[in-house]
Amino acid sequence: MTKGYWVAHVDVDDIETYKTYIAANAAPFAEYGARFLVRAGDYEQTEGHCRARTVVIEFPNYEAALACYHSPGYQAAKALRDPVSTGDMVIIRGYDG
Repeated sequence: MTKGYWVAHVDVDDIETYKTYIAANAAPFAEYGARFLVRAGDYEQTEGHCRARTVVIEFPNYEAALACYHSPGYQAAKALRDPVSTGDMVIIRGYDG
């Protein structure tokens, strides 16, 4: 089964409040089998525009990636993140070539 991914680019305005989001998203991520592949590491921007943080999260399948995002647990965590950050995110099906 093809894996699913969250790819997010985020600017954080208040890192201390953002840390409450990080703590709150741990339970839904564990429930849906999420695994961080990239979590705001060093980068070189080679083209276009980007935000300060890039995050890539792998899920066992695309359906789990979607279900996690729409779950009550993640939506509660997201409510903590929204006032202190601006971001762009896609949920995408992996390539199974």
